[in-house]
Formats: sequence, structure tokens, C-alpha cells
Amino acid sequence: MERRNRKFFGRFLRKKSREPLVNRYASRRKSVFAETYDPENDDEDEGARAIFPKTDEQRARLCDSVKNILLFRSLDKEQMNEVLDAMFEKIVQAKDYIIKQGDDGDNFYVIESGIYNAYVGEDQKHIHTYDNRGSFGELALLYNMPRAATIQAETDGKLWAMDRQTFRRILLKSAFRKRKMYEALLDAVPMLKTLQNYERMNLADALIPQTYAKGDRIIKQGDAADGMYFIEDGKVSIRIQQDAGEVEISNLEKGGYFGELALVTHRPRAASAYAVDNVKVAFLDVDAFERLLGPCMNIMKRNIGDYETQLVKIFGSKNNITDIR
Repeated sequence: MERRNRKFFGRFLRKKSREPLVNRYASRRKSVFAETYDPENDDEDEGARAIFPKTDEQRARLCDSVKNILLFRSLDKEQMNEVLDAMFEKIVQAKDYIIKQGDDGDNFYVIESGIYNAYVGEDQKHIHTYDNRGSFGELALLYNMPRAATIQAETDGKLWAMDRQTFRRILLKSAFRKRKMYEALLDAVPMLKTLQNYERMNLADALIPQTYAKGDRIIKQGDAADGMYFIEDGKVSIRIQQDAGEVEISNLEKGGYFGELALVTHRPRAASAYAVDNVKVAFLDVDAFERLLGPCMNIMKRNIGDYETQLVKIFGSKNNITDIR
């Protein structure tokens, strides 16, 4: 849902981009978004952060509302708790305007209940309907721009809101820290040396942190591939199922990666992966893989041959190996 919403607004913004933003809004008063935020120099006292007390029932409802919001997927547990603390409930009545196109952005909104319509342009063309789920209002806050659309409630409902300053501090600071951490990780992956700096930055932004306890199975041989993994910390055992049971074919550590072969070949997983100890990985989903790792595709295809050679050394003959492709 969130990805589709960004596409709707993205098309609108690209259409408008033929006219410079400075000219379009030159007649307006200076936006509050002239203010800048530098996450690298943010040493704000954590005690000053916004906290809105909630009952257990309210917090449970909020957790359910935000669990599928893409913007929050990269937050760690502490940051997620900060998000939950900072959001406040907003009761909405039918026909209420939540945001209006061209206005300064004040809040980011997550829908708990209700139906909301999005309109753009001078003729306020209807472009999307949010039906009891989703979020809106992030574009103006993330990109220092006036509201790109109008959102009006079609029915009574409930929203969870977060103010501009808190939203930018949590999301932008988290994105900054995440990018720096993952850029260092990706710099250690030989395959990615072919990427330009901006390509590695985009890749770092797309990675999602995941953790596994000792003995956990991360991927299962034969399953459909949903993405690939880069190891941040810990060891991972790669195993292939044979008649006599699973056989370990490799052991990977920090800087290693796995899961890419099934994405390259468009076949089921060729092996299983297990956490040897507590493991932290950075997960890249299949859509981001296809979008961002095109320059590395030839290297990954060559790796298939290396992988087969490695298996022949282990099993003695290719006849004893299930088809990895």
C-alpha cells in the first residue's frame, strides 16, 4: 500500500517538475521547511523528546496500525518505541480535511480506521483512496516541500499523528545512521566494488536489518526466493540436503553474502542457511535486488560456475548434486 501511494504522488511530482518548485511557490510565504536538519550534528537531549502517554489498549492499537508501514521497517526496537511514544491520537469526522495541497506539513499520519481520499491539482482530481490502512503526509516532511496532495476523510475515523520535528529527527537520523553503518559493510563486499558510490548509497538505504538466534534457519532449500542477505555479524552455515541428510558446503562470516543465486537464476533456493551463533544480517528484498544490483549481475552469474565447482570438490561428482539452478 505505502509503495503504491508513493507511486501516485511520485507521478504527480514528476509531472509538476517541468515547472521549477521555486517559481510555483514563489508567491507563498516562506515555508517552515526552509529549516534544515543535520542528523550528523544532532546531539539533542533524548529527555526532550515528545512523549504522549497511552493506555495499554491504545498502544496495542497503534502497534497494529504501524506494523506494516515501510518507513518504519529499518528502525530498531528503541527507535520504534520512540515512534510509539511520540504519536498522538486524532479523531476524524467525515468530510474533515486532514491536509491540503500546498500547505506546510505539520504532521505525519498513520491510519487506524476510516476511509480517506487523496486529491491533486487545481481541479482536485481524485487519485487514491485509503481504506482503513496506510499512511500519508511523509513527502512534505522528508523533502522539505509543501503538501503534494489534499487528503479528506470520507468517513469518521481515527488517525495516529507525529509532529514534523519528531518525524524528521527519528526517521532522518535513523536513515543517516543506517546508511553509514551499511556503507561500511558494503565496502567490504568484493562483488560490490563495481558499484558507483551513489549506487552503494542507494543499496545501503534499501537494506533491512534482521537478527537470528543460534540454530535458527534463515533460508530453506527449495523455498521461493524473496531476497538476499549480507552478514553484519556472526557466522552462517550453508547446507545442502542430500539422501544422507544435510551437508555443510560453506561457512560465511561478516562481509559474506548469500541467497543471491536463486534471484539470479529465478529458481527455488539451492541450499539452506543456518545461524551458527547469534547473527545480524542486512536483508535486500527481491524488488530492490533487481533495481539496484544490475551492475553486479554478471559477477553473480559467474559465481554460479564457482559454486558448482565447489560442490564437485565436496561430493566428488556432479552426478551426486541436485540441480542448483
